[in-house]
Amino acid sequence: MSPLRLLPALGLSSVLLLGMGVAFAQDPADPWQQKKAKLFKPLSDAVQAAIETAVPPRSSVKAKQPRRVLVFYRCEGFVHRSIPHANLAVQMMGRKTDAFTADLADTYDVFTPENLQQYDCILLNNTTHMQFPKAEQEAAFLDFIAQGKGLAGFHAASDNFGKHPKCRAMVGGQFAGHPWGAGGTWAFKLDDPQHVLNQAFDGKGFWHSDEIYQYNPDTYEGPQVLRLLVSLDMAKQEVAKRINDGPREVPVSWIRTAGKGRVFYTNFGHREDTFENPVILQHMLDGIQYALGDLEADATPTADAPTKQPAAAPEKP
Repeated sequence: MSPLRLLPALGLSSVLLLGMGVAFAQDPADPWQQKKAKLFKPLSDAVQAAIETAVPPRSSVKAKQPRRVLVFYRCEGFVHRSIPHANLAVQMMGRKTDAFTADLADTYDVFTPENLQQYDCILLNNTTHMQFPKAEQEAAFLDFIAQGKGLAGFHAASDNFGKHPKCRAMVGGQFAGHPWGAGGTWAFKLDDPQHVLNQAFDGKGFWHSDEIYQYNPDTYEGPQVLRLLVSLDMAKQEVAKRINDGPREVPVSWIRTAGKGRVFYTNFGHREDTFENPVILQHMLDGIQYALGDLEADATPTADAPTKQPAAAPEKP
């Protein structure tokens, strides 16, 4: 891994994103750059080592060709302190498995057809309230996916695009609160236990500590569009009692197709230590490889797929 590509993951801000001979400078007067410099501190050696240990040693499938992922992590709203952890985890995934190379970016000028043509997937790492300054940047983002490339998103990737409904629909829904806070441990079921993107969970529901979103029903694309992979296990009282309008399905991870492209989203990733969990990182890596087009996976919407028997979470340990 080149040292330059690792620097942003460690919390430094005065770097360039390099690609095809083009350098995208980060303006120190940009409010986001100032906020980032204040909030993101270098990760300790112990944290870096824990992330590296948790990253899968190999990918589920070999890349069909050299792959490149653009990891975008700009925030106009709330800033998650787990962003540097995720940046480093994704870069280490690529380095350890040879599945892809990851570049980091946080300026909108990377969204041009000319720059995006070198990438196979855009990964939105906890971005919030994204708003493209130029219409052609939105068009480049949408065309990139629809024409056959991939989109992946961690956690707050669904807290974006209030002014870009087509982009919001591409992700699958928009944030509308988190009754299941980061300090709790929640039960999760596998909607499709045998699905290839759930192989990390070994066919079993589980408990995990993270902040989990509910989605605005007016924006949530639902099982008619999405293939649901993981959801909160609402049969567990500790989970169900947190929602104020009665038990209902709360999806956590899903995939979908969009034109010729592929989308993977997971709500995991609020907490820093999520990126030290080898099971969650395997799930994320598999999802990225699906978005890249290397890991074949059934994206038939859940409503149109054969009925599956979910794998419930065990009783709370």
